[in-house]
Amino acid sequence: MFDTLTDRLGSVLGKLTRRGSLTEGDVTAAMREVRVALLEADVALSVVKDFIAKVTEKAVGEKVIKSVTPGQMVVKIVHDELVRMLGGDPDSDAPPVFASAGIDLAAPIPVGVLMVGLQGSGKTTTAAKIAKRLQDKERKRVLLVSLDVYRPAAQEQLAILGKQVSVISLPIVAGQTPLDIARRGIDEAKRGGFDVVIFDTAGRLTIDDAMMDEVRGIRDLVKPHETLLVTDAMIGQDAVITAQSFNEKVGVTGIVLTRVDGDARGGAALSMRAVTGRPIKLIGIGEKVDALDVFDPARIAGRILGMGDIVSLVEKAAESVDQEKAEKLAARMMEGRFDLNDMLAQLQQIQRMGDMKGILGLIPGLGAAVKQIDQSKLDPKNFKRQEAIIQSMTPKERKLPDLIKASRKQRIATGSGVSVADVNKLLKQHQQMETMMKRMKKMGGLGALMKGGLPGMMGGGSPPGNFPGGGFPFGKR
Repeated sequence: MFDTLTDRLGSVLGKLTRRGSLTEGDVTAAMREVRVALLEADVALSVVKDFIAKVTEKAVGEKVIKSVTPGQMVVKIVHDELVRMLGGDPDSDAPPVFASAGIDLAAPIPVGVLMVGLQGSGKTTTAAKIAKRLQDKERKRVLLVSLDVYRPAAQEQLAILGKQVSVISLPIVAGQTPLDIARRGIDEAKRGGFDVVIFDTAGRLTIDDAMMDEVRGIRDLVKPHETLLVTDAMIGQDAVITAQSFNEKVGVTGIVLTRVDGDARGGAALSMRAVTGRPIKLIGIGEKVDALDVFDPARIAGRILGMGDIVSLVEKAAESVDQEKAEKLAARMMEGRFDLNDMLAQLQQIQRMGDMKGILGLIPGLGAAVKQIDQSKLDPKNFKRQEAIIQSMTPKERKLPDLIKASRKQRIATGSGVSVADVNKLLKQHQQMETMMKRMKKMGGLGALMKGGLPGMMGGGSPPGNFPGGGFPFGKR
């Protein structure tokens, strides 16, 4: 979502960091460009004015202008103000006050969570995602309750999503009003010993008095501890207007921004906290039921400025990687052993972590460089193709790749639906990686791996570059 803004800000701030000294004129000119970049990204004008004023005031100070690295000082000031704009405290190392699942659960059970928003914002899907997250990360027993009696099959949709994520949903009773269903949901949650009950309200195409009256009535009945507004990042400034209306008329405790993985310009996210005073708690990053992340201002600010997000990378790895298999693979690597079974295991681990471009973008210092990588090498189909080739080999061939000669290559190519050239390419990649593992054993460190161990996954050799350790880990640029 922030790609365009990241490019623009990276270009502006990059000019400052390349200079040995700065004048007030340099900073003022840069802030004019930052202002244009933010406005083009759909950030609210009032928010942009306030942001530029605060950054400029700090950036033209004598301490910055006369510092050893004034450009980097300005980047830090911009980063810290972005964090504040998004609702964080750049001076604090404390984690967000809400739970790891993004929801405040500090209330008597069953904790009520009311989902509100316009139709089409992804409210029902988000309700199921939150339920899964609470169940998996917080070990809470969750009940899903659909109050949408207007949209065809809306209640059935939530029930189906509930089954997909193994969360119980309230049985559907035809003819009941939203208030009747809400009462039944509260009773069931109390009788069934549920920790959390999520109420999914009906949306409308536009904000109207009838919808607001109904939502207020439900809110007064269920007395939710959290009232979450679900809004679509793709609608830009309209998302901010929607948030203001719901906050004024219903009162929300937090915002869930959906479709953050799309090509929205990012202004809604940057404006939301400043305009409404309510925090963005969660962001939807895909269609899958687990594609939901806690919104952390410091991490998002780091991504916007191309600084990466190593914390998210570690969390993603911890959730996706089989620890036992990873340890065995690491031990074999350190011994200089790396056969095609090991390569297959590494391919599968990488695929479980998700979109490769997104993963690389989380690595500090790689933000800009990722854009230069051949996109075909980041295509998930490339990993699937390599996996199919290895799986078309016999157990003996995987252990002893040297056995694979012309006739075997033809059989493997036919079995995996690729050409012999593709099989040769994979075998060459494996050979390069095996050589790197042996070299890493001698060098005894991660540096060797970074200089060329993983390029095989992407079809590259051992290219020079600016990745930590001297190489570029996923193929030629």
